[in-house]
Amino acid sequence: MATILITWPDFEPDGPLTGRRLTAAGHDLRVAPKRTRRTSDEMLRLVDGVAAAIVSTDPFDAPVLEAASQLRVIARVGVGTDSIDLEVAARNRVAVCTTPGANTASTADHTIALMLAAVRRVAQHDRAIRGGGWERTGSATGWELGGATVGLVGYGAIGRQVRRRLSGFGVHVLVCDPLLGHVPGVQRVALDELLATSDVVSLHLPLTASTRGLLDRRRLALLRPHAVLVNTARGALVDEEALADALEGGGLRAAALDVLTVEPPGRTRLSALDNVVLTPHVAGLSEPSVREMTRRATDDVLAVLGGREPAGRVGADLVTPA
Repeated sequence: MATILITWPDFEPDGPLTGRRLTAAGHDLRVAPKRTRRTSDEMLRLVDGVAAAIVSTDPFDAPVLEAASQLRVIARVGVGTDSIDLEVAARNRVAVCTTPGANTASTADHTIALMLAAVRRVAQHDRAIRGGGWERTGSATGWELGGATVGLVGYGAIGRQVRRRLSGFGVHVLVCDPLLGHVPGVQRVALDELLATSDVVSLHLPLTASTRGLLDRRRLALLRPHAVLVNTARGALVDEEALADALEGGGLRAAALDVLTVEPPGRTRLSALDNVVLTPHVAGLSEPSVREMTRRATDDVLAVLGGREPAGRVGADLVTPA
């Protein structure tokens, strides 16, 4: 019998494909209260005696991992691992698992939705009408995605699905991904060229030491004044103060952001701007994706606790064999 920590708020303790499978295998569930992302100190109070954890973006940094002396597996609902210290996890022989592909379609759909919301000024019009307005022309006029140049920074599974969805809009797509080899029909360019020539820039890359702050003040200044920035990847890829300056000063037309450096952000410069569309890190969440991610995370926990190799394991090359 093992204790399994559940901080993923959409986990169903009595679900036939989730909680019931864990309890049927003889495990105890420690279900944390539903809330937003926890701090390291809060996680320290939850991990004692835990053998497995099903989580979203809660931090498993070095102090948390060292305190979790019985931990054998972290099942991350989603694909990002920037909240987990992979080297410490490997040293402590903790398997880290993700759910790749389960939320690809949802994230790609949301990316297109954000592009259109920014281009067609959907959020601004909605707010105006709710405030008693009905402005349709002049500065309230939107523009069109058709015929635009769209730059995709990162061309993994999500980036490819975004490009596929864009095919019906008659756009020209540029791609920047240093890990990408030759792909027929894909026009690869350097990042600075992509930023300087795109009408819409969409980010689809992980947060690592080399990508943190990738869109800094210099690179944001390369964007066209009429351009739109879309981010459904990670907030810390962008210098948010420099982005706010660009949006306030006319250096950028609009931004549509599903992710922010601090989540939840509270009141920020970006949230006060009318030319910013914000959603609360929900691009990867849909009813089908939530079910599939939760099921896969449950599968991986059962695999590790049962002595089997989990399907979603990442960073296996870092793990020292027992």
